[in-house]
Amino acid sequence: MTERIQCIREGCTNTILPATAAKTGGYCMPCKQEMEREERQRYIEANRRDVNLYAGIIDPVEILKIMHEPQVRDPLIRYVPYEQSKEQVYLSLSVEQQDQMKDYAMQRIRTGDEDTGKDILVYLVCCHDISLTAEIPELLEQEIYYPSILYKSASGEARNHLLQQVNTDDEKRNHILLMLAHISDDVVVQQFRQWRQSPPSWTSELYVAPEHYTTEAGWELTKDGQRRELFITPSYSLYKVKENEGASVESFGDSFSLLTPSANCCPWCGSALTTLISLDVKHPALNDVSWHAQQLQIQTCVICSSYGVVYMEMDAAGEPLWSSHNVMHVGMNEIDLDDYGKLAQDAGRQFQIATSSRHAFHASEWAMEPSLSQVGGHPGWVQDAEYPTCPSCSTRMKAVAQLDWGEIEEYGEGMYYMFLCEPCQMTAVSYQQS
Repeated sequence: MTERIQCIREGCTNTILPATAAKTGGYCMPCKQEMEREERQRYIEANRRDVNLYAGIIDPVEILKIMHEPQVRDPLIRYVPYEQSKEQVYLSLSVEQQDQMKDYAMQRIRTGDEDTGKDILVYLVCCHDISLTAEIPELLEQEIYYPSILYKSASGEARNHLLQQVNTDDEKRNHILLMLAHISDDVVVQQFRQWRQSPPSWTSELYVAPEHYTTEAGWELTKDGQRRELFITPSYSLYKVKENEGASVESFGDSFSLLTPSANCCPWCGSALTTLISLDVKHPALNDVSWHAQQLQIQTCVICSSYGVVYMEMDAAGEPLWSSHNVMHVGMNEIDLDDYGKLAQDAGRQFQIATSSRHAFHASEWAMEPSLSQVGGHPGWVQDAEYPTCPSCSTRMKAVAQLDWGEIEEYGEGMYYMFLCEPCQMTAVSYQQS
């Protein structure tokens, strides 16, 4: 038997065959490979260079084209990020520049880069509510049926085409129903009303009845067949204050606050309740909200509402009150509070509410990574649209705000959605994560 010898690397206890030692200079293979990796890393660190793809470019259209190009992965290159986010650059576009980006998106689609083309169009629709009426026939010809929000501005001709196709196209029916829900003109509303009264033969092939698809576009049919919006408008961003900015007195006075702890505790898990948002009812975001108190306060247990919907009522003084309608969710009796950290005391003070509104569907496509936290506007559903039912009157509650927990805590994730029922003066909070 050949005698094995000790690896010569200090601290290593491995033994190797003489033949291996001859090849590696006396090192075992794990040590040899580790040394090669370390040498490669030293070379990379010594020779890595910064590359600024945006140097000298001021045209936002050209900047966005670069942003949408996949970067070549090279360990010797460190790409310098642009000073603004993709969302911020899109918001800066003039009407002419929006058209240029729309044309560029269609060029990408025609050349086979469908994903990039669709991404650009979604940004334009969400950030600027741009019309794609002229482009939709070509999108249909290219069989692009998703995201359905692209079809918000479809013409009557395109709408009629989809209304015919939905009856025969078993493969794409789900997408077509969502597209029709986003078109949501009077003809579409009437069609969903007819489908509810006389379900078509293909209804049995769906997971839900046709009229439920409308909730994905933010509206529903009432009992008497009328269209009812499921989110309030206008929309105001809740954005994080930069380090060199101070929290303004106006934004953080009595009129607006985020993430303030309550003196009351959750009856289920015992942790302190949190007022996710408190906003003066005179704020423009709440112009169309009927609330019988000076402040709209949406309170919840941030732990328990991640398991299911938590409802709050309003007492005589206009303060939130744990609802008797709450039902403990499955798995909550196993909650260990030690698994949950405490929210930083200044977490809410890091945010301001925007002074001007934005388009209602700005944050509706959460995967595009827009600024998601907002008051008003279409929810950015991480999963399917789930508007809770008011336990008092059995009506779907309206979405009023949402908080991106990834912005609240260092390792936070998911979205807290806030709802209200005006007739019952009740709020609700739910949660979704990917």
